[in-house]
Amino acid sequence: MTNVWIICRKELKSYFASPIAYLLMAFFALIFGFGFFTATRDFVRFGFMAQMQGRNMPMNVNEQVVRPLLGFASTVALFLIPMITMRLFAEEKKTGTIELLMTSPIYDWEIILGKWLGALLLYMCVLGMSAINIALLFAFGKPDWKPILIGYLGLILQGGTLLAIGAFISTTTKNQIIAGGVTFFVCLLLWLLSWFTAYDSTGYASVVNYLSIVTHFEGFAKGVLDSKDVIFYISMIFFALFMTSRSMESLRWRA
Repeated sequence: MTNVWIICRKELKSYFASPIAYLLMAFFALIFGFGFFTATRDFVRFGFMAQMQGRNMPMNVNEQVVRPLLGFASTVALFLIPMITMRLFAEEKKTGTIELLMTSPIYDWEIILGKWLGALLLYMCVLGMSAINIALLFAFGKPDWKPILIGYLGLILQGGTLLAIGAFISTTTKNQIIAGGVTFFVCLLLWLLSWFTAYDSTGYASVVNYLSIVTHFEGFAKGVLDSKDVIFYISMIFFALFMTSRSMESLRWRA
């Protein structure tokens, strides 16, 4: 695992040595901050209106603020993940350093796992920008912290799945723009699958709906940790990384 950690650190440093990491973190902080402001404003306004009308309606921070914000964060991630993964292997192929990696005394799976972990750590740093907003909820309210942790676990698993898919796509081209565009298209397709089958109850629709990343994130957003959702994300990560290793192997044969 030493080689994996070395590649992971190298990949993570390369992100922070360029404006990519800072731009992604700033963009996510700005967009999530706007969503946080809107959600909390509506929550407070709804509470004041209920008091003025004499209605004693229960107010739940987790249901009315945290849950919509987590869903919003998963949507924003669709735009950020292609920017993270588009350079993983495409840049190596374009600059010619991929040959150095493939002829070095390390296994393909160590290269792939190291690069994927580096991208995942950057993604977690980006998600960490939302922790400031969530901390304000604890400063001025009493949200339940367990559903929040489960929700963030879902965001990490969903992000890890899309990052693995993006890593595979990045091995198929040396053009970063193409890699990013195709990754975004695939991520968007996996996100929209649940929409296509929303009013269809056939067996085929159930299978298509099961492949949607939104379907499996809904439980995490509600604070429910379901083993089938965890298994789905982990299986998708392993499958995408396996396809990445096969793509790397084909590069060796063609070289």
